[in-house]
Amino acid sequence: MNPASAPQIAVFGSINMDLVAYADVAPASGETVQGREFRQIPGGKGANQAVAAAMAGADVTFIGAVGDDAFGTQLRSNLVDTGVEVSGLRMEPGASGVAHIVVDGHGSNSIIVIPGANGTVTGLEEDDLPLLRGSAALLLQLELPMEGVVAAARAGRAAGVPTVLTPAPARPLPGELLDSVDLIVPNQHEAAAITGEDDPERALAALLELVPEAIITLGADGSIHGRRGEEPTRVAAVQVTAVDTTAAGDTFCGAFVVARAEGRSPRAALEFAATAAALSVQRHGASSSMPTRAEIDAA
Repeated sequence: MNPASAPQIAVFGSINMDLVAYADVAPASGETVQGREFRQIPGGKGANQAVAAAMAGADVTFIGAVGDDAFGTQLRSNLVDTGVEVSGLRMEPGASGVAHIVVDGHGSNSIIVIPGANGTVTGLEEDDLPLLRGSAALLLQLELPMEGVVAAARAGRAAGVPTVLTPAPARPLPGELLDSVDLIVPNQHEAAAITGEDDPERALAALLELVPEAIITLGADGSIHGRRGEEPTRVAAVQVTAVDTTAAGDTFCGAFVVARAEGRSPRAALEFAATAAALSVQRHGASSSMPTRAEIDAA
């Protein structure tokens, strides 16, 4: 449990068990390669952001679904163990979500997500609404059905809660969703898919025509932030040797939202988030790689 003064964050999103294979080279189509290691690690973009925010110092409530299988029990336990409130985590008959991940020798990854119970989350339940009220932010991603994401964004707007969208995996964004988003946080590829602009500064300008505030994460090139009517802010990445970039973007987003909720400037929040992401890529896995608040502050 974080201090009483900790910001309250709500996350509506996916939760998966990540089945991660490490190999020097990722296989091409039809190719078999020798792997180095296999790990089974709790993940899912929603759960990753929830854990990242909790580890960075927030009191976090998670809303989503697991299956009634062994993975579901493990996934719930992992959230509890990392300090995330799970009263909004429902259990559905059938399988939990899983992600098959291949990580190569450079730390880059390729991922196949099978939604499982995540596919049942098509909206908020009545008991979920009180979990939003009083939150400093509501975090959303796109691994749940779009109708559920839209419903959550609308509920956040109705409750007066700033809504943060990570538009991943990249897919068309309906206007009814964008109308309820306060901050969008794509990576460079997702920003290009949304705007048609490969140049980050042009993509940022295009995003700000859709939503009031945007951040584009640029991997080793850092990040760029903008708000309507203000000059963009660019922050360099912390230079480290990556062993696994899985969930680096989720770590960045969770840490940034916590820093902003604590009252830091956009630049200071970007630097805090960049430090958290740099620590995460030096470790294996998704939620297992995320740094504590003490580690971020020390770095």
